[in-house]
Amino acid sequence: MKMNENKHYPAISTSKRGKELIHDPLLNKGSAFTAKERDELGLHGLVPPMQNTLEQQARRAHNSLLRLSEPLDKYVGLSAIQERNEHLFYRILMDHMTEYMPIVYTPTVGLATQNFSQVFQRGRGVWINPGMRGKIAEVLRTAMGERDIHLIVATDNESILGIGDQGAGGMAISVGKLALYVAGAGINPAATLPISLDVGTNNEALLEDDLYLGWPERRLTGQAYDEFIGEFVEAVREVFPNALLQWEDFRKDNALEILEHHREDILSFNDDIQGTGAVALAGLFSALRISGGQLDEQRIVIHGAGAAGLGIARQIKAALAETGLSAAAIHQRLAVLDSRGLLVDDQPMRDAYKIELAWEAELAQKYDLVDPLHRQLEDVVANYKPTVLIGTSGQAGAFTENIAKTMLSATERPIILPFSNPTDKTEATPADLLHWTDGKALVATGSPFEPVSYGGRIFKIGQGNNVFIFPGLGLGAMLANSTVVTDEMVSAGSQAVANAITQQELDDGMLYPEISRLRDVTKQVAHAVACKAIDDGFANASRETVEASLEKDLWQPDYPEITAS
Repeated sequence: MKMNENKHYPAISTSKRGKELIHDPLLNKGSAFTAKERDELGLHGLVPPMQNTLEQQARRAHNSLLRLSEPLDKYVGLSAIQERNEHLFYRILMDHMTEYMPIVYTPTVGLATQNFSQVFQRGRGVWINPGMRGKIAEVLRTAMGERDIHLIVATDNESILGIGDQGAGGMAISVGKLALYVAGAGINPAATLPISLDVGTNNEALLEDDLYLGWPERRLTGQAYDEFIGEFVEAVREVFPNALLQWEDFRKDNALEILEHHREDILSFNDDIQGTGAVALAGLFSALRISGGQLDEQRIVIHGAGAAGLGIARQIKAALAETGLSAAAIHQRLAVLDSRGLLVDDQPMRDAYKIELAWEAELAQKYDLVDPLHRQLEDVVANYKPTVLIGTSGQAGAFTENIAKTMLSATERPIILPFSNPTDKTEATPADLLHWTDGKALVATGSPFEPVSYGGRIFKIGQGNNVFIFPGLGLGAMLANSTVVTDEMVSAGSQAVANAITQQELDDGMLYPEISRLRDVTKQVAHAVACKAIDDGFANASRETVEASLEKDLWQPDYPEITAS
């Protein structure tokens, strides 16, 4: 199949017949097969006699899903549809994006990951485990056959959302990310591949569960792990030479090592580091559009120094550098805390990358934060008086009423972004933050929240979801035929998200676009990313070809004609 093949393209020719055809979710139309297709493909008697349209099928399936009350049940129901009929699944998802994105991705995908072995129905994607060392390329080639893969999302399952090591269940994350790529970026699902790098698990509950489906050993570490990842990268280059690889939910040290070591080897990026940094910066730009402030005037605190916190810090520092601030001035504009408190160089750093985030002891002294025992979040907020507070800690309730009120005393419009997810990990709820600050706080969250009523108005809550970045970043890199995903391409995507927000959305208090506009926003991000790659000399495409592809080549869930070969 072509990467972007649907009813606007030539018919699909297949040698499959009867049940074999119906059991292929990329080809199955169910009751929508035409009389001609039923004749040619041996389908009489295998589907009901009345032909339906895709719209009729979608309406029936959506009504069935509405009868389910539990989010996990809806996830399982949607997954079952996806396993039967890809076009129908994406028609439902795209027609009801606001309703179903929280089901196919955060927060419900967290439940699906935790319960993966309990709700498993059918294998989707490819699991690569240590028993395949030395033959990973062969496994990929055999599993995918003739499929031309252009996009891979791979996870080693160790740092899933805010819930940690979930073993082979991390496959649900890769599947969910790719669903959003298809819905947002118009990538043909036939060209996508979710992968779980199942290198074992240190989750005792999984190892003791007789229903657990993953590699039942402790995690690979050290040189054995590095060699496993290296072989995987080489296998992808060999088997899928035109593919972009997105790294997802790796432990922070592994995430950094893999990103830095392999970013020149294969077209790839890490969504937890680069995507999260870009989406946070986009929200900050949006908030400043409302407040009228300037980026180089802000005092920014990031609570959480994992991969997400590092990515956000790096992205903000890069943006501050573009304002002309000196390196020393930029350093003072950003304070980062981990679980032990403010990062300061007079304390040992267990993670080497934290050195670049740490304040010098003299700077901590300037803000009366000398005592290591009194460098917790409340201490930093009280003394440093930040105008921006970003949460990536996974610590529910970490942003207290006292913290919010202290920020309000220091700035008229505090920008507070509790980004941790799933929902039960968020540092504060939007309702609390708006009530504590008399409706003055500019708030966005990592998980979806209902609008908040306060002071006679309704505040809509924008979701700082990486979905506004990664589909456009990946699509832009692919359309440009870029050789690498650069930091400048990521920054271009970030600015594009901020530019995509409408005045009405800003008036409603939103710092991110409505989820319902995902495809439109993704096209703007992809265009900005591709143009940056072209301008900087990393691309093998022109602006004209990129713009033409964005106009006509995005995949839509419309049934193509299927003919017998």
